[in-house]
Amino acid sequence: MTDSTNPTIGRRAALGALAAAGAGLAAPGILRAQGQYPTRPVTVVVGFPPGGQTDFAARILTPGLSSALGQPIVIDNKGGAGGNLGTDAVLRARPDGYTLLAGNANPLTINPHTFQGMTIDPLKLTPIGMMLQSSLILCVHPSVQAKTVPEFVAWAKAQGRGGPDYGSASAGSLSHVAMEMFRNRAGNPPMEHVPYRGSGPAMQDFIAGRFSAMFDGASVVAPFIKANQLRGFLSTGEKRIPSFPDIPTAAEAGLPDFVFTAWIGLFGPPGLPPEIVQRLNAALNQAAQDETTRKRITDQGDEPGGGSAEDLGAIVKRDHARWGEVVKANNIRADS
Repeated sequence: MTDSTNPTIGRRAALGALAAAGAGLAAPGILRAQGQYPTRPVTVVVGFPPGGQTDFAARILTPGLSSALGQPIVIDNKGGAGGNLGTDAVLRARPDGYTLLAGNANPLTINPHTFQGMTIDPLKLTPIGMMLQSSLILCVHPSVQAKTVPEFVAWAKAQGRGGPDYGSASAGSLSHVAMEMFRNRAGNPPMEHVPYRGSGPAMQDFIAGRFSAMFDGASVVAPFIKANQLRGFLSTGEKRIPSFPDIPTAAEAGLPDFVFTAWIGLFGPPGLPPEIVQRLNAALNQAAQDETTRKRITDQGDEPGGGSAEDLGAIVKRDHARWGEVVKANNIRADS
């Protein structure tokens, strides 16, 4: 009698065969589980120093993003060259989903037109999803009597040669190109540009009355408007800002084609696989829906993000074309 006729040994052999077969069938699933993204901490690069709006967007969404992904999120501030250094770092990163960028309109859609000899192409980044948006508000110092667009344009033209001064966060910044586009749409009233090294220093001089007008994000100017240190009379969003219901939109003020926002989006390196993009987009949307997070964003005058990767990609392409036209028409150059 051979061993194969032994009932006990036969059962053992059969069970062993079934186990081996099961292991073979399960192996691909096990491998997929082991390789499921992400399996380690994810770094989000911010191309600006801590404390700004882009840094705020990254940090306020980090807890929800970390929870949704099941991994820690590390913020890496790589300031310099108007956000270009941080953008370049992510453009060079491996497309594995572990190095991402919190990017805004300036380095991605304006810098390519204002930095002479710029060798990086931000349009090669992979869009993932919108983090937050902020309408810009055109403000004047309270000493300026104008309270509407027609009054402001008439006042600017009446100031004589050169016109009044207006400030910006820097030469080639969104606050700069926004004002130049406003001038183009409003009949080109004469105005002199005064660039600063950031919104913070510009706001200090603005409320001190050292220049007359400036565009900046709602969350930046909100505390100064509420304290009556500045007066806002125009917003660039499609709808009025809930926290400033008395400030009309550009469309309501009669300015054509003047709808845009200061946005911050999440991006990956070129060639980021679609399945990772989908995973990150779902996690970002989940984080953006958290009620506490949404309240913190709306309380400072911004709008929570969300939507698809394709939505963000379309906005980037639109703004890249829009700001390119403004830069060319007004011969705008960034500070080097």
